[in-house]
Amino acid sequence: MLDLIVRNCSLPDGRGGLDIGIHGGRIVAVEAALAADAAQTLDAAGQLVSPPFVDAHFHMDATLSYGLPRVNASGTLLEGIALWGELKPQLTQEALVERALAYCDWAVAKGLLAIRSHVDVCDPRLLAVEALLHVKEKVRPWLDLQLVAFPQDGVLRSPGAFENLKRALDMGVDVVGGIPHFERTMADGAESVRILCELAAERGLRVDMHCDESDDPLSRHIETLAFHAQRLGLQGRVTGSHLTSMHSMDNYYVSKLLPLLREAGVAAVANPLINITLQGRHDTYPKRRGMTRVPELLAAGIPVAFGHDCVMDPWYSLGSGDMLEVAHMGLHVAQMTGQEAMRACFRAVTATPAAILGLEGYGLAPGCRADLVLLQARDPIEAIRLRATRLAVVRAGRIVARTPPALATLDLPGRPATVDWQPVRN
Repeated sequence: MLDLIVRNCSLPDGRGGLDIGIHGGRIVAVEAALAADAAQTLDAAGQLVSPPFVDAHFHMDATLSYGLPRVNASGTLLEGIALWGELKPQLTQEALVERALAYCDWAVAKGLLAIRSHVDVCDPRLLAVEALLHVKEKVRPWLDLQLVAFPQDGVLRSPGAFENLKRALDMGVDVVGGIPHFERTMADGAESVRILCELAAERGLRVDMHCDESDDPLSRHIETLAFHAQRLGLQGRVTGSHLTSMHSMDNYYVSKLLPLLREAGVAAVANPLINITLQGRHDTYPKRRGMTRVPELLAAGIPVAFGHDCVMDPWYSLGSGDMLEVAHMGLHVAQMTGQEAMRACFRAVTATPAAILGLEGYGLAPGCRADLVLLQARDPIEAIRLRATRLAVVRAGRIVARTPPALATLDLPGRPATVDWQPVRN
């Protein structure tokens, strides 16, 4: 007797008519007409079943703080950083935990079951670190939360930040972060990359740096990050996030840079909603798009994930925890409208970030963890187009969230009374 069977599934790889058998929190079978009984059965009715969504880049310590202590009037990156500096002295652990738990509820309802969150370590009290470590344990049954020790004000620029960062790692934070382009000089930025990568190598940890989040084509800390990743044997454990300066770099230089990233095993995370909003602010027209070169990175064999980055915080007043909204924006900004390119955008919020985070047992094969999402769509492209309803979310073989199908009630003579958001098929 199985715990759960999800019948008549379509999978992201194009296979259809399959049943998924689950027992003991693991997938035990993926096959047509599975001959088994189960305590519970979920009929997918031919719709898409996906592994859960994964957010490779988020700031949970700031989420849902929009308007505190004031609204970002200019909407710029630098005013957002200044606003966060104003808010930090007013933070309490209770408020941080409350907002983070509320966001985690949003995430689970949207089928977002793994998040890598950067947490600011420049406050010597490390209130946010303590709060998010508590949240990490609290939500563990429903959501995997991986934390990055992030020196928001610069690990060299902010007094005591390096020691604070090491203290955060000692407390249980998982990943070494950095922000080299926010140091006082390019040389300081390069030095910060060196010392942080050496710390990660010494402790056997992953690295994820905010890198070159700028319109400046000469902001090239990603090159330094790739150098140290290779020098220290960190291949496959290093991520460069944002990389927006790449949209302004000379094409010849990029043709050199991309092979360096591939050889160093460095992954990339683009944040479409935020970078299309924050970058290009000094441009009149033509105005740069702001997002890094996603198609070119993929073509060079570099893993690229999409992150949500912000939801209702000093930098971004919108957002809902919907990774399909992130994929939808990424697809448009990167002009990835070919069939395979659109599927790559779906992978950028599922399988690719799961690999970047090193999630154990992720996927829809026997032996994988029984975490999955039933979507009101037939395939990944339709899921992005519709920002498909999450009909059911399964965690460890248990249904933890349901959403009714999207329906519209019409009052038009001679027309159907209701319309569901599916294409007409012959």
